[in-house]
Amino acid sequence: MILVFDVGNTETTIGLFDGRALAAHWRVMTDASRTPDEIGLELTGLLHSRDIAATRITGVAIGSVVPPVTGPLADACLTWLGRTAVVVDGQSPLPIVLDVDEPLTVGADRIINTLAASRIHHADTIVVDLGTATTYDCITADGVFLGGVIAPGVRTSLDTLIRRTSKLPATELAAPARAIGKRTEDCIRAGVMFGSVDAIDGIVRRIRAEWPSPREPMVIATGGLAELVAPLCTEVDLVEPYLTLEGLRLAHELLTAG
Repeated sequence: MILVFDVGNTETTIGLFDGRALAAHWRVMTDASRTPDEIGLELTGLLHSRDIAATRITGVAIGSVVPPVTGPLADACLTWLGRTAVVVDGQSPLPIVLDVDEPLTVGADRIINTLAASRIHHADTIVVDLGTATTYDCITADGVFLGGVIAPGVRTSLDTLIRRTSKLPATELAAPARAIGKRTEDCIRAGVMFGSVDAIDGIVRRIRAEWPSPREPMVIATGGLAELVAPLCTEVDLVEPYLTLEGLRLAHELLTAG
């Protein structure tokens, strides 16, 4: 069984693969202050909750955009699971091309999304990853990362709005029933959600207009908010919440082959 970690700025998504099947997944808060032992206790607890012994883990892969977490997480996997983690980044020898000015600055999540989209779908793709930031990864069918867009995430926009205004109440993210709100919370939801949705659709249309080949790219939404936001979009073709986890599994398979 392979354990993979998608370490984001706000949350870390953990996937457990039995062969190619995603057997279990968890979402925990990313916390750079935790020690390897604290992380190890959490990992063994998560595995125990599914009646899985740590000895059944045969491999580990980490994709991280939070460097202070990467080392302690890798140490925890070695000490508590007995496995050396494969850390995926811009220097990993993967069968993709980073066709950008500064390849080593490309986030691990975007590299992994490129690998997953090209290997699974074999089509030109725009991956919209809805996390702390909303990123748009432009990927060709043969695994070339063309670049993309980075924008504030949906929850980031909501949190900033609430924090920077003195009288607006904390509001849960939810799909609004209509654009014209009758209560303050409804007004906030409409502004944040519809604003984000229309931004996604608009940016996707701009990317498609600049696409370097006549093939129209498909659009995949992934990330923690994909299932909430994507159904409101008109330009999203497919929702795959765990695309990055699939990419990590593929990266581990490729980097440990032979």
